[in-house]
Amino acid sequence: MSSPLDLTGQEERTAATEPADSSARPSEPEARAPEAPSDNGTEPSYSADAGDDEGFDDDDDTEEAIPVDPEVSDEIRRATEALKAAEAEDALAAAEAGDEAEEPEAVILEPEPAANEPELQAPTTTRTGEPAEIDPDEMDPDALKVVLRLHQHGHQAYLVGGCVRDLLLGKKPKDFDVATSAHPNEVRAVFRNCRLIGRRFRLAHVYFKGGKIVEVSTFRANPTELEPAPGAATEEASGEDLLITHDNVFGTAQQDARRRDFTINGLFYDAAEGRVIDYVRGRRDLDERFIRTIGDPEVRMREDPVRILRAVRFAAKLDLDIESRTYAAMEGAVEDLPRCAPARLLEETFRLIRGGVSAPALKLLAALDALKLLLPPVDEYLRENGKEGEKTFYAFAQALDKRVSAGEVLDDAILLATLLVPIGRTQPAEESQDEGRASVAHVIEDLLAGFVEAARLPRRIAERCRMLLLMQRTLSGERRKKTGAFRRHPLFNEALAVFAMTVEATGEGREALEAWQSGEVPPQRASASGAADAEGPRRKRRRRRRRRTGGGSGEGGSGAERPASSSGSNGGEG
Repeated sequence: MSSPLDLTGQEERTAATEPADSSARPSEPEARAPEAPSDNGTEPSYSADAGDDEGFDDDDDTEEAIPVDPEVSDEIRRATEALKAAEAEDALAAAEAGDEAEEPEAVILEPEPAANEPELQAPTTTRTGEPAEIDPDEMDPDALKVVLRLHQHGHQAYLVGGCVRDLLLGKKPKDFDVATSAHPNEVRAVFRNCRLIGRRFRLAHVYFKGGKIVEVSTFRANPTELEPAPGAATEEASGEDLLITHDNVFGTAQQDARRRDFTINGLFYDAAEGRVIDYVRGRRDLDERFIRTIGDPEVRMREDPVRILRAVRFAAKLDLDIESRTYAAMEGAVEDLPRCAPARLLEETFRLIRGGVSAPALKLLAALDALKLLLPPVDEYLRENGKEGEKTFYAFAQALDKRVSAGEVLDDAILLATLLVPIGRTQPAEESQDEGRASVAHVIEDLLAGFVEAARLPRRIAERCRMLLLMQRTLSGERRKKTGAFRRHPLFNEALAVFAMTVEATGEGREALEAWQSGEVPPQRASASGAADAEGPRRKRRRRRRRRTGGGSGEGGSGAERPASSSGSNGGEG
């Protein structure tokens, strides 16, 4: 399973392997040619015309070769170096914080049966002859192999959590997890294709061909239930801090079920017996379509306030209602969200957006008054723009959900940029204190910087998001750029995807979108042209000097051959 530190997968770790030495840059005339994408999946370096949105010349497209403006060249170079530096910092941070590289890579092999061992198959009926509660054909065959093999070696092992919940609701699970009585080293002894990860609590990853991983965890207990302290009510009355800071106590299957957050996630499935094991009355809540905490909701939300975001995600994803006492506890625990690790909060927020249910999930978070802690600029935008602002923002979220639900895989930078476009449309960009660096609205800059510094958002994602927002001004016709260079920008297709969702959400700019998609150049917006005229005179375009083909330098030579120091009066003589 992916770590909250790595929101972009293996691509983030390999991006920094490309050297960031800018001393080997080609000469300026050669730098005008577009660079081919590299084979290792990293972003190509920008050419002189394909830099940041603010790095293009503000003049019409032309085929005439002209000298590169030194100021523009420096700006593009700085943008390129900033991206490469961000990738290098991401790689360094991942190397320092990553805890999954504790053991050598596992050999990716299918689990081999012992000698004379019959093939393991899940039964289709229970011992009483009734059909299995979940059809084995609906389960992941590799996860079944893991469960049945652990059973065969004398361990308890069940499919647990979301996969059981989704199968009972008739949905296709995203992944299958296994919980077992076997300790991590015992799991590794059963499977050669196993690797242990984690420092705080050891987990076993069983590898299969195609990169599939089945995660196996040992039964755990809630540490608060094992302490000989007074009951939960007494702790609450005394004001004792209930936030869980350690969760590394082995336990039984029943204890493992009770330590989970919601009853619908506390269901186990015994594949060897063909039956659901329900220690927490989760089947009842599934039938009634309720999300309910296991135990006292006030205590459970204070133990881990991130459960607020999980409840919101399940409610939006599964179309379930939140039980009244649980919802009240969520409202009371919102103020404890800042106590959670920022990286966990950011990862859970991205999971809401990635799941194709961002619109209903964000509406529920707004109702809980949690957006001010998770996405402050969004909360401020909704408060300042009233009903019309809500309509616009949630139209963007619905456009995003439509693409995700259709199976389109969108980068985290695209997801975040799409939700921030409405804010960028109402708050103009300000001049950046960093000379030569283009800037978006200051609230967006602050949000991205905060995510990078506190929540460990990869700098590459933040920089890509910022560039995507800048490029929207060109795609909408607000700014005019050299078309050839703009189309060669490494993020052009991603920026166009964000612009397409903007058109779908607002109904504006459809002609410009169709023009970009067909390879044409949309006309500049009249309002943008007028604004440019109001700002001042247009900068004169630097013309290329022509060389004479003849060898002489007599009269009739072009103005390019006159001495640069000649004055206007001298120019009129002879």
